[in-house]
Parts: sequence; C-alpha cells; structure tokens
Amino acid sequence: MSLEDRVLERIKPSEKETADVMDTAERMMKKIRSYLKVRKHDVDVMLVGSVAKGTFLSSPDLDIFLLFPESVPREDMERIGLAAGEDILKGEKMYAEHPYIRGTFSGLSVDLVPCYAVRDTSKLMSAVDRTPFHTGYVISRADERQKDEIRLMKVFMRGAGTYGAEPNTRGFSGYLCELLVIFYGGFLNTVRGASEWKEGVTIAFDKKGPAMLGPIILYDPVDPKRNVASAVHIDTFATFIAACKRYLMSPSEKFFFPSERTPLTEDELRRLSDARGSRVVTVTFDRPNVNRDNLYSQIWKTRYALVRKLDSYDFTVLRAVHDMTKTKIILVFELERDILSKTFKHIGPPVWVRSSTSFIEKWKDNEYGGPFIDEGQWNVVAERRHRSVTEMLYDEVAVSGIGRDIVPDTLEVLNHDESFTAVGKDLLVELLDPKHPWDV
Repeated sequence: MSLEDRVLERIKPSEKETADVMDTAERMMKKIRSYLKVRKHDVDVMLVGSVAKGTFLSSPDLDIFLLFPESVPREDMERIGLAAGEDILKGEKMYAEHPYIRGTFSGLSVDLVPCYAVRDTSKLMSAVDRTPFHTGYVISRADERQKDEIRLMKVFMRGAGTYGAEPNTRGFSGYLCELLVIFYGGFLNTVRGASEWKEGVTIAFDKKGPAMLGPIILYDPVDPKRNVASAVHIDTFATFIAACKRYLMSPSEKFFFPSERTPLTEDELRRLSDARGSRVVTVTFDRPNVNRDNLYSQIWKTRYALVRKLDSYDFTVLRAVHDMTKTKIILVFELERDILSKTFKHIGPPVWVRSSTSFIEKWKDNEYGGPFIDEGQWNVVAERRHRSVTEMLYDEVAVSGIGRDIVPDTLEVLNHDESFTAVGKDLLVELLDPKHPWDV
C-alpha cells in the first residue's frame, strides 16, 4: 500500500460518517424549505461546497445557499436570507460581499447564504452567485478517485499551513485545491507540478481571462474574469512550493500529520535570542469588536506598518509574528537592536544640485559638526529623534498606518525582558525558532 493510500485510510470519512453528514444536510435543507414555504418565499435551497461535491473531510461545514429569483430586490434578498438564518440557526451574522448567518445544526457548522439564481456567471448579481456553478463544475469533472486525491491535497495543504483563504491564513481555498487536482490529474501530479512553479504561474482550463497579477493566477473555469487564487500570499505560495519539493525528496506522513512542537522554557527562549544578540519587543492593543476575518486583515496591515516604522528608525526587524486573544491583539518583533546611538549619519543632496545650498545653510551650526562630503553628497552627523524603541512606538503609532479599527490609545509596549515573561511561549517559539511543520 502506498503512503498516499495509507493517509487516505486515515482521512476519508467512513460510509457511516458520510451517511450521517448527508442525513444531517438533508434534514437541515428540509427544515429550511419548510420555513420558506410557510412564509410563501419563492426561494430554492441548494447544498454547495465540499459536502455537495463529495470532497469533504471529517466534521465538515455545511454550506447551504438560498437561491432567490433575479427579480427580488437586493435588500429583500438580504433581509429574507438573514431572517431565515437567524430564525432557523440562531447563529452569528457573518460578512462576505453581503451578510449571511453561521450557526450549528446537529453538531455541524452551517453557513446559510442568500444569493441569486443567475442563469450564467456573465450575469452575476452578487459575488457569491458563482458558488453553485463551482459546485456543479467540480461534480462534473472529478470522479470518485479524484475526490480522494482532493482530500489528500487538502490535508497536505493543512499540514503545510497553507490551507484556507481566510485573511489570517492567506492560502489555498478548498475550491482552489479541487481545481489544482483536477487540472494536474491527481495529488502526486499536482505536487510535481507545483514543485516547478515560479512566481506568476498561470493556469487556465479552457480560456484565459484578462491579464492579472499575483503569485499564482488560476482562471476560474466558470468565470474567467476571476482569479481563484487571489487570496494566496507570496509567502504562502512559496511555503507550498517548498513543501512539495521536500515531499518529493522524502515522502512522509508528517507532511499530512505534522508533530506538535516541544514547548521551550523561558530560559531556552532567552538563550536563542542571546545567541544572536537580538532584542524582542511586544506591542499589544485592545481587541476591537469587529468581525474576526476583517480584524485579521487589519492585524496584518498593522504588522506591516509597524515593521516599516521600526525599519525606518533603524531598529531593523528580523522577524515578526502576531496573535489574537479574546481581549488583545499581540504583535511580537525580533529586532537587531532596541536602543540606538545618540547620533546618526544624515544623508543630504548631491553637491551639484540647487537644494544643496539650503542643506548647508540649515546644518552649518550643527552642534555635532558641519556638513561634509561623502560619495558626492552632503552629509551631516545629526541627533536621532528617538533612541529607544519603546519611546518611538508610543510616539509614532498613531501615524504609522495601523488598521482602521485598532485604537492607538490602547497601545502597550513590552520591552525585551517583559516580553519573555508576558508573551505566550508558542508565539515566542514561532518568532525565535521558526520551523516548517514537516521539519518538526
């Protein structure tokens, strides 16, 4: 038995599990249809997603769409769809292009999403109107063996940390995994193909749509104007390629089922930092009451903004990680230094440009010495605005370009020593001893 077949035995739902999931889906849909009939709403109910396609893993989510006639006004479609979700699931309002309801039914998570029953994807009235076409396409193209190969790819992606198009993962959606396996003709063929990818790789089934930019472009076979891989970040893309290369070199079940890392003690973590002479600083904000996915997008924006700010002030970020708790947003940075010299070399204009005169005039009485020429430019030794990283962050955070809903006034900065005692050890391990899951 091959390695892939052994993995499949572990991940493929049993006949009983499959029957139970399908029974739950049917009962859920029957309940929804009954609700709509009583209220005289002319709305179709459709099971979509991995359960409908037969590519699901254990404990799948149920994706159920309410298909409204095109004649129904948008506000009525949203109102009726939300009311149905709230009444039936008593769930939480979520947001994509428009709101939907997420709840539970018989132990399974359910997304109840309103959309329009459009005739084809050239007449989309909302972004989610494509989803029923995605379901139909995969059903029409994947046989039973390929469905199992898709399961392998999803678990491989999950093991590599690249599965999921959510804002914090920035990876490969389930639909993208399905299309890749269909395109390449199986799990191993996809791994071989991906091991040769380069940034900008383009994949099309029938025809290409308009030119697009991204680490990977896969034209949606049901709507070539869309890149199915638009959520994939360059780092996630590169991580998947690295995983594929390593798997082909030495296949192992650890690519599908990575080991948990052994926790490190505070002393061990400090030694890692001391060995390379780096410094750790932690930034926390109060967690705003914002949709989780939207908030993760803002955390990434904040992380990048603070990296740029730290670098611009010469603290030089080696690596950054982040996390979110029920009450806090946490960003941890490993820096080359957290205290700077009092002065620095301020580079001015070339000697031959007109503005050099004003530069000389401005700095002629500088207490650390007048302007001097180096590499054809005027330079001067100037006093830094901020020497301490803590001082800089408190002073500059409000003008750093952090996420819209993250409140600068809730900022708290923890210095090197405070970080090792206050920050979770898993996050510090991720920062100071990063390893790919297959290398643990």
